[in-house]
Amino acid sequence: MSNASNPKAGGSEGRRYSYAQLDVFTERPLEGNALAVFTDARGLSDAEMQAVARETRLSETTFVFPRDPAVEREHGVRVRIFTTEEELPFAGHPTLGTAFALRGRSGASEIVLDLEAGRIPVEFTAEGGGHVFAEMRQVDPEFGAEHEREAIAGLAGLEVEDIATDLPIQTVSTGLAFAIVPVKTRKALEKLALDWKRVAEYTERTDAKFLYFMTRECVDAKARMHARMIFYNGEDPATGSAAGCAAAWMVAHGVAQADERVLIEQGMEALRPSRLFVRAGKEGDSVVNVRVGGHAVEVMRGELFL
Repeated sequence: MSNASNPKAGGSEGRRYSYAQLDVFTERPLEGNALAVFTDARGLSDAEMQAVARETRLSETTFVFPRDPAVEREHGVRVRIFTTEEELPFAGHPTLGTAFALRGRSGASEIVLDLEAGRIPVEFTAEGGGHVFAEMRQVDPEFGAEHEREAIAGLAGLEVEDIATDLPIQTVSTGLAFAIVPVKTRKALEKLALDWKRVAEYTERTDAKFLYFMTRECVDAKARMHARMIFYNGEDPATGSAAGCAAAWMVAHGVAQADERVLIEQGMEALRPSRLFVRAGKEGDSVVNVRVGGHAVEVMRGELFL
């Protein structure tokens, strides 16, 4: 993929930044989670990146800052991630999608990204039919507080009885902290109605950044979990950062075996079906080696003029 042409500010032609838009965690265009990737963001200020992210109106937009090849070999490709409201240290579908965009048609087996949360490797495997599967290794999980069912139910428009009792509501972070909320049925999950003001107040005083709701009742018989994540930017069709936390949570609490790859389905309610493949290992009592994988398709290219 070619880098952007970005003349210095003040030139008669202004600045031009190339971008690609990809649908991530899907093999089919117009499904999965959309992502805009600016492949050479040098010259953009923090305020401009935030404004561009608001302009795209996608859940996240990423900005790549090319560096000397020797530096990139040692530290990875520098990438920053923005939602419409803030910069994030890590997010899953932007990491996977940006790696796909940088790989292009090169056939590279690995792309390493240097994010605010640290160095994240993404490995690629060729599949039949021209498809390519990518898997990122996230930082080892940190397990945080357990949350009361009554408190979460009140925030989400659920009855307390809708939330499972055999699994904990627990905060997990692999770079971004999510409270994993087990819900008994898909019917209950479909009626989620988050009071975002109250959710924001709750997360401000707890160790969770967002809430990730899951049920073992799935649409696809091959899936282990059906998930939803609703935040200030609306319904997220696929949340790779939360899926990594969920992988660690599932292994810790016996929903999945160590190193077992399982499918999380998400995005059905947003009419953007997504498939996230997750696994995590164990060393003694610790959950380690969290991996989240999937596919991506490029659907659009363009230029931004400033």
